[in-house]
Amino acid sequence: MMRIFLKSRIIEYSRPLVMGIVNVTPDSFSDGGKFINPEDAVRQAELLINDGADIIDVGGESTRPGAQKVGIDEEMDRVIPVIEKIKEEFPVLVSVDTYKDRVARAAVLEAGADIVNDISGLRFTDQMVTTIAELDVPVILMHIKGTPDNMQKDPIYQDVISEIKQYFRDRINFVFAKGIKKEKIIIDPGIGFGKRFEDNVEIIRRLAEFKQFDCPILMGLSRKTFLGTITGEKIPIDREAETITANIVSILNGASIIRVHNVKNAVKSLKILSNLTEMSPV
Repeated sequence: MMRIFLKSRIIEYSRPLVMGIVNVTPDSFSDGGKFINPEDAVRQAELLINDGADIIDVGGESTRPGAQKVGIDEEMDRVIPVIEKIKEEFPVLVSVDTYKDRVARAAVLEAGADIVNDISGLRFTDQMVTTIAELDVPVILMHIKGTPDNMQKDPIYQDVISEIKQYFRDRINFVFAKGIKKEKIIIDPGIGFGKRFEDNVEIIRRLAEFKQFDCPILMGLSRKTFLGTITGEKIPIDREAETITANIVSILNGASIIRVHNVKNAVKSLKILSNLTEMSPV
C-alpha cells in the first residue's frame, strides 16, 4: 500500500501510479514547443487524464543537457495559468516541476498544485526547503550530479548506487531537520541526470535497494537517450517500446510512480502486468 500525504488528506493506492508529463516549454527534448500555448497544454493534460494519468506534472523550464535557463517570472507565466486551469477542470493531482521556491509557492498557493517535483533535491534555491516545509505538500527529491548545464560532462562515480544512497540519506535527514515530514518525501534516483549509460542501467537493475528509505520511488525514464543507445533508436518519440519495457522492470524492482509522455501505453502495460502477476489491478 502506497500513501501520498497531501496537505489536507491522505490518498492510498494499491498499485503503481502514472504521472503524465506536460512540458510548457519550447525546448524539451521530446515534445518541446508542442504545448507552449496554455490552452494546448491544458488540452494535453485532459488527454493524459482521459488516458488514465493519476498525476499531471507541469514544467516550465527544460532541464535537458544544455537547455536555456528561464527566469522566475517567465516560468510562472508558463506554468501558473496551466496548473490553475487543470485544477479547475479536472479532479487530478498536479505536480509542479521546478527548483525555484517562488514558482513552487505560487503554484501551490495561487494555482492549487498538490506536489512539488524538484530535480535538485531542494539544493538549487536557498529558500526552497523552508518553502516546502511551510507549504506542507509532498516533495519529490531527485538525485542529480552537477547541474543541467554540466551534468553530462563526464560524470564519474566509484559506486553509483552507494553514492546515490548516501545522497538520499543526507537529503532526507536535512529536510527532516528543516521541518519537512518524512511521509511527504518521494525519491527519484534521477535517470539521465549526471549519469553515464552504465549508471542508468545499474540504477534500474538495483532499484530495490532504494526501498530501504521507506519512501515512494519515482522513475522518470520516458524516451530517454540511454534507451535509444540500447536499441539504436535515435528519435525520442519512437522510444515507446523501450520506455514501456524499462518502466515494467522498474516497477518489478520497486518503483511506485512512473513519469511518462504516453500515459495510454503506460496504463495498458500496467494492466497486462497486473493480470500476469500478483500486482493489484490498474
